Amino acid sequence: MRKLLMVVLILLLIVAGFYLYARAEARFDPVVRTATVKLPRWPKGIKPVRAVLISDVHIGSQAMDEARLTRIVDQINALNPDIVLMAGDFIYGHDPHGGRKLGPGLVAPFKKLHPPLGVVAVLGNHDHWTGADDVTSLLAQARITVLVNDVTARGPIAIGGVDDDYTHHADIAATMAKLRPFEGARIILTHSPDIAPRLPGDVHLLLAGHTHCGQGVLPFYGPVASVSHFGDRYRCGLVLDPGHAVIVTGGLGTSGPPLRFGAPPDLWLITIEG
Repeated sequence: MRKLLMVVLILLLIVAGFYLYARAEARFDPVVRTATVKLPRWPKGIKPVRAVLISDVHIGSQAMDEARLTRIVDQINALNPDIVLMAGDFIYGHDPHGGRKLGPGLVAPFKKLHPPLGVVAVLGNHDHWTGADDVTSLLAQARITVLVNDVTARGPIAIGGVDDDYTHHADIAATMAKLRPFEGARIILTHSPDIAPRLPGDVHLLLAGHTHCGQGVLPFYGPVASVSHFGDRYRCGLVLDPGHAVIVTGGLGTSGPPLRFGAPPDLWLITIEG
């Protein structure tokens, strides 16, 4: 009996240690990952653009509050990007009024961003579930352009913002119809990377989030769950598909429990050039 109690105690200590570590990892400062991507249609004589990609803030969870987001914004500013791109899921949870209740905490931190080419965003599934209009309005207060199957030109790049595929709001055809008349290199920004196989051949870079890189990735097992229809294909990082590159950021916050394990928060500093 004494040995059994000892084994149970050890197991409880292991579980408690795992929980405490996973809770701490969820609030780590994001790892800065880097990539250089060469794109066709780059205007001659124009220097590369340094873009920071973030996603999945999920403000309102125990893993993300205004103070932590402010610290992350300071980290982004220290990288001196030319543009900041945000791939959706700003709000935590499923409350239809969550955007109105939790979203105001986004405004003051995001107002501190000052890249010369501005800040461009798309919405994610949680933003649609918690009030897309409210989230869009709050981001506008922070001088962030939200693209809903729409396009904007920033310097030498034309950005097509495809709305969230997970909630069936994506319209690739409409976005491409607006994108093609623009000069410059073409980028698609969206929330879920699952649109990657449906991209036309004249788009060579897709930027996305949504997956949290698995959020919980166990040794010898892998991700506890997947939110992609393609399994691990677009779970995390730089993926080279025929004809285009896909970069999937692990995001900053958490969905569900405020825990991460083996998938720390991250952001990407991407050098885009011709």
